[in-house]
This record gives sequence, C-alpha cells and structure tokens, in this order.
Amino acid sequence: MSKMAVVYWSGTGNTEAMANLVADGAKAAGAEVSVIAVSDFSASQMDAFDAVAFGCPSMGAEQLEDSEFEPVFIECEAKLSGKKLGLFGSYGWGDGEWMRTWEETCRNDGAVLVADGVICNGAPDSEAEEACKALGAALA
Repeated sequence: MSKMAVVYWSGTGNTEAMANLVADGAKAAGAEVSVIAVSDFSASQMDAFDAVAFGCPSMGAEQLEDSEFEPVFIECEAKLSGKKLGLFGSYGWGDGEWMRTWEETCRNDGAVLVADGVICNGAPDSEAEEACKALGAALA
C-alpha cells in the first residue's frame, strides 16, 4: 500500500474541498492517505510518503499563497526529485498561469507529475470533483 500526503492551503475552503476529494480518490485506489494543512507540514516529512499532492489557490497576480504555503513548498523543493507528485487548486480570476508555472517548477525540480494540475474556478463543480478523485487515484 502506498503512503500519500495531501498538503494544502485554503483561504475560502475551495482548495480544502479539493484536497479531500484527492484523498478520496487515493483511498478508493488503495492508498494510505494523510490530509495535512500546510501549516502542519515540513520538508522533513517528505521522505515518509511515496507520493504527495500539493494544493494551493491562485493568489494576487496568479501566484502561490506567499505567507504560509510558498515558504513550505520552497523548503520541500529539494525533496521533489523522483517524487510522485500531483498539484491542484482553485482560482477566482485569470487563466491558470499559476498552475502552469508551478508545474514547470516541479518538473525542473525532478518531480514525477502523474497528471496535469487540477484547477477550478471557485468551488469544485462535478467536473473538478471527478478530476480531483482521478488525480488521487493516479498518485495511489
């Protein structure tokens, strides 16, 4: 059984809802899953998991949340090489540039992205719900 972490930051609850859906998909595929708020996670925990899903909404000019999430993610970057990884998050404006940039960063760090990042405008609709579950299953 693979061990997976779903690490997220959520300001409105939309990305938290996505995190739980990713976890549901992974559990249904047989993984042991820990859903962890980014404030309770650090790079020292990365090695304990076979796969990690990171979730963060788009903030400001399409960027990661910079006070809590981004510092932890930057700390984790040194542990991404060869790690199975998935990305997800919600947005309220823009076209998803933050996700494309984030995916490129992870690929450059050597991460193995199991699927395209999952994004949704606002709360996850049925399409985003299924995409989150599929991301979790792909990581499991």
